[in-house]
Amino acid sequence: MLESYRQHVAEREAEGLPPLPLNAEQVAQLIELIKNPPAGEEEFLMELLVHRVPPGVDQAAYVKAAFLADVAKGNTSVDLIDPVRATEILGTMLGGYNIQPLIDLLDNDTTADAAAQALSHTLLIYDAFHDVADKAKDNEAAAKVVKSWADAEWFTSKPPLAEEITVTVFKVPGETNTDDLSPATEAWSRPDIPLHAKSMLVNKMDDPLGTIEKLKEKGHPIAYVGDVVGTGSSRKSAINSVLWHMGEDIPYVPNKREGGVILGGKIAPIFFNTAEDSGALPIECDVSAMETGDVIRIRPYDGLILNEAGEEICKFCLSPATMADEVRANGRIPLIIGRGLTDRAREFLDMGPSDIFLKPQTGV
Repeated sequence: MLESYRQHVAEREAEGLPPLPLNAEQVAQLIELIKNPPAGEEEFLMELLVHRVPPGVDQAAYVKAAFLADVAKGNTSVDLIDPVRATEILGTMLGGYNIQPLIDLLDNDTTADAAAQALSHTLLIYDAFHDVADKAKDNEAAAKVVKSWADAEWFTSKPPLAEEITVTVFKVPGETNTDDLSPATEAWSRPDIPLHAKSMLVNKMDDPLGTIEKLKEKGHPIAYVGDVVGTGSSRKSAINSVLWHMGEDIPYVPNKREGGVILGGKIAPIFFNTAEDSGALPIECDVSAMETGDVIRIRPYDGLILNEAGEEICKFCLSPATMADEVRANGRIPLIIGRGLTDRAREFLDMGPSDIFLKPQTGV
């Protein structure tokens, strides 16, 4: 398994791509190696298990979660992973197959604290909320989880949107539609985000990706800037490609990125919403004075964009009113799900509504 995987890594590296996430069969083989590791490979095997398996309800995640649950519960003994570490790794898997094992581990003295910490920062709980709430009546660790949800620690533990963000401009003049960003001719590669992202803007301009790589040498994040951005059909793949080149890695989620800054004279509404969902910061503003290679400073709370010398380039209004919270929560969707979880926990504990979150503006 390791030999064929390393060959795959080398082939992808030659294309400038990270390896594909592990599939269920590879994870099963990996687990057998972890149980009996070849000398000198221990660190590499753990790196693969922790960072290269898709989280959530992927079949590979099912295999990973089942193994970690066995180790955490003491049913399987492995030198490389003790029960507490197994519980911590389960806590990085976002939701799906890791939830029930983590709830069970609240009952085990060895793993209760680690399971409580993991669940406190997990949002994709859904109906399992009732299981934790029922347990909280006579289980201290479960009670801690519900209290943490009520206090929105999943949110307050993340850094707030910065007062000032320095970025380097990558400007695409005129209108960019979603087919420019995610060409229909390359639709076959969309599930492989890094590969599909290689086709971004190639039909629109000369060497766009080479330009982006050169701009990164300035040491700042890159902002995607355009006069009109994201028109055309709704394509999550268009945002995925922009964020692959301009976003940040998502911990424990292979081959996907979040965050990023998008500035547009006009940003198409569906594209704007998809950017919000992915934790990006989309801003509609006057981009006429911005050129590729400019270093600019965005002050989101003041609604100002300055040049390197500190002179005002343009003003803007951060919209919607909840945008700062969306970015802090790593996206509008996590924010909505997380707020719902916090509301349920507060209701269960007979606490009033939370005042931690920004309130959406009601219609004028």
